[in-house]
Amino acid sequence: MIVTAMMTLYSGITCPFSHRCRIVLYEKGMDFEIIDVDIHNKPEDLAVMNPYNEVPVLVERDLILHESNIINEYIDERFPHPQLMPADPVMRARARLFLFRFEQELFAHVKALEAGATGKEATKAREAIREGLTMIAPIFAKQKFILGDEFSMIDVALAPLMWRLEHYGIDLGKSAAPILKYAERIFQRQSFIDSLTPSEKAMRK
Repeated sequence: MIVTAMMTLYSGITCPFSHRCRIVLYEKGMDFEIIDVDIHNKPEDLAVMNPYNEVPVLVERDLILHESNIINEYIDERFPHPQLMPADPVMRARARLFLFRFEQELFAHVKALEAGATGKEATKAREAIREGLTMIAPIFAKQKFILGDEFSMIDVALAPLMWRLEHYGIDLGKSAAPILKYAERIFQRQSFIDSLTPSEKAMRK
C-alpha cells in the first residue's frame, strides 16, 4: 500500500496568484488540502516557508515551493493528467515565454493594484492591463484558448485576472469582445468554479 503525503496549498482567499494554483489542483482532481490565508493577517510560519512572506506556498512532505508558475509546473509534472504544459519541448518553451511575458506586462500591474495603488499609479496600472489584454484579444476570434483548442497553463495564468477585471475597475471596451467570450468559456469550467473562494465569488455581480 502506497501512502501519499497530501499536498497542502497555503492560499490567499482573494490572491490572484493563489487562485491560479487552486485552478490547477482542481483540474487534476486529486487529493489536496487548502489552507486559507488572510493576506492582511498572515500566519507567522509563512515567512519561514517563503522568504518573501507571500502566498501561494505549496508543501508536500519536505518540499516547499512558492511562486505560482513554479508551483503549477511542479503539480503538472507530478500529476500528468490532464497535461497543462505542452508535451513538445518547443511548445513548452513558447508557453514559458508566454507566462514570463504575462508576469512582466500584466501581472506586475496586477500586483500594484493588489498592493493598493492609488491615483496616477493605479490609473497607469489599469491602462497597461487594458492595453495588454486588448492586444491579445484577436487571438480568440480564431481559437478557443491561447495555445489553440486545448486549455493550458497559459489560460490558468490569465484566468484570475479576467475574473477580477470589474473588481479592478478595468473596462475593456468593444474591441476586446473575443477575449471576454474566451473568459466566459473558462469561467464555465468545473475546475474554475470549484477554485473560487466565497470572497472571489463576490467580486463579480
